Amino acid sequence: MAKNVVVIGTQWGDEGKGKIVDWLTDHAQGVVRFQGGHNAGHTLVVGQGSEQRIYKLNLVPSGIVRTGVNCYIGNGVVLDAGHLLKEIKELEDGGLEVKNRLKVSPGCPLILDYHVRLDVARELKRGAEKKIGTTGKGIGPTYEDKVARRALRLYDLFYPEQFGEKLRDVLDYHNFVLTHYLGAEAVDFNQQLDSALAKAEHIKPMVADISAALYEANKAGQNLLFEGAQGTLLDVDHGTYPYVTSSNCVSGQASAGTGVGPSMLHYVIGITKAYTTRVGGGPFPSELDIDSEGAPGTQMSVKGQEIGTVTKRKRRCGWFDAAALRRSARINGLSGLCITKLDVLDGIHELQICTGYKLDGKIVDMLPVGADDVARCQPIYEPLPGWTENTFGVNRWEDLPLNARNYLKRLESLCEVPVDIVSTGPERDETIVLRHPFGA
Repeated sequence: MAKNVVVIGTQWGDEGKGKIVDWLTDHAQGVVRFQGGHNAGHTLVVGQGSEQRIYKLNLVPSGIVRTGVNCYIGNGVVLDAGHLLKEIKELEDGGLEVKNRLKVSPGCPLILDYHVRLDVARELKRGAEKKIGTTGKGIGPTYEDKVARRALRLYDLFYPEQFGEKLRDVLDYHNFVLTHYLGAEAVDFNQQLDSALAKAEHIKPMVADISAALYEANKAGQNLLFEGAQGTLLDVDHGTYPYVTSSNCVSGQASAGTGVGPSMLHYVIGITKAYTTRVGGGPFPSELDIDSEGAPGTQMSVKGQEIGTVTKRKRRCGWFDAAALRRSARINGLSGLCITKLDVLDGIHELQICTGYKLDGKIVDMLPVGADDVARCQPIYEPLPGWTENTFGVNRWEDLPLNARNYLKRLESLCEVPVDIVSTGPERDETIVLRHPFGA
């Protein structure tokens, strides 16, 4: 009987989902993206020594590096067709077979030039103090058009005359905003039309009814892996709004973003760093200084190589926030946790875990809703002894230092979710399995 697993980031993204998706794909025949766009960044390290290859993926599901695995992009993803074709070419130039294994939903809203221009112009208008910290890739404006029912979707490309009519109407609207309100340049209609239609024939062979394809795969007994992007605390409904992304990043979106019923989602694994990071603006209760030599936050930043895959921005770092994880666990209905980057904490004498907050004179044990309340939270810490031994590459639970095991057990207790996997390095075999998602 087929089993389907959903992989979710439980923090502010960048938790190491790509490696875990790649590792889990050993037991799956299909990998599915269901939200976000090319603002996601998954880095995969495959092989060792001179045979090692590093793949940086944005749109194509991480399962593409596994021979014979089918990959799907669902309707919940906003699609930059030019970026998709560029990413496919880079992967194929690297020796991977892509086009005959990748299927894309015709319902994906298209990211067009005016979306990118709007995204950048808005951030400039907000100024340094009020900017949200978007990637400037047009993701938010495209989701806005989708909700406003004026989006151009992938299937529109295959009807050029109709596409042109729709484009002219929506471009008139957006050009007015660009020029009269944001002080930016307008997007030329003919240039946008020609650019969009030129990509249509290249993408058409990959277009498929994703909902039907996933149901057929499930019926045939194939295991499916649903690959989340970003993280729960960046979810447009449940994150630190307005410092969030523009899509739903939670497990329920795996259903809405692909067209499969919730009953087809059997296990939800939450990917969680052994500490906490965040890119961009917004409140971060357990944040540490990352510029003081020898400080824990600096070690997390440097040893953890905390640079955004997509943005190239330095990530903010802080202690593990169990109160934030409790909210993520409940929103996603987590079956188990995968703790990543445990080795980054090696050598820190005393660790701290944020167990709750003081908020307006009261103690709360769960991250509040919305950025305003979160910004007023003062973290409450519980100290735990660290360890001096090296945990990098360890692949057996009993080989971890006692204090490292105690730390993981305490996280498990505080978050009320079992730790099923521990990732101790970027490569596939640098993994401790306590309970396998496809076997649980």
